[in-house]
Amino acid sequence: MKKIKILLIEDNRLLREGITELLKKQPDMNVVTTVGNGENILKLVEKFKPNIVLLDLGLRNQNSLQVVKSVKSNFKDTKIIVMDLIPLQADVFEFVQAGVAGFMLKDISVAEFLKTIRSVNDGAQVLPAHLTGSLFSQIVDHAINGLTPRIINDSVRMTKREREVVELIADGSTNKEIAQKLHLSTYTIKSHVHNILEKLSLNTRVQIAKHSHDSQTSTTESDI
Repeated sequence: MKKIKILLIEDNRLLREGITELLKKQPDMNVVTTVGNGENILKLVEKFKPNIVLLDLGLRNQNSLQVVKSVKSNFKDTKIIVMDLIPLQADVFEFVQAGVAGFMLKDISVAEFLKTIRSVNDGAQVLPAHLTGSLFSQIVDHAINGLTPRIINDSVRMTKREREVVELIADGSTNKEIAQKLHLSTYTIKSHVHNILEKLSLNTRVQIAKHSHDSQTSTTESDI
């Protein structure tokens, strides 16, 4: 049996050692080496020639996105899976555009963790369940075609009322204040916020505000 050669980059020592022990128990996997940061990663990839690089998105002493770009520009056949707690839409776009083949949440089940590695090794592109669906398809398609996040934002269908709610959230308004400004009940606003989070694959109001500001920035830059 040809084993999947894995290089693990994780700066949390406990998590790094735990993942390593888990992978070592798999008959079809081989952890060729592990490191706590992305430094000298190109030398390690050249030396060990891994099929898969497991990469922590939030490295403390290294830019994970730059690690991805460096590896993919020098070793196009090496597949990269990024691990994070809750990857944001903007992160997903940037990392997919840079060449990442998969994302995994750090609270993923062991079965899903191993399945993701095997699927990516077989050529699949994998995201957590809460990021899959039409939005994921748009992200991948747009990233491959070199388009901007603004186009993704425009393709997410929101009602006029939902867009008004997004703008007010970005301005710092609470649900109660939004309800007063739009002459709606607080319950109705909560329902709109829930729908917005679902459509944008986000999790908090803060992320909605960031998404709105990022969209406005992309629009401004494209108009310059």
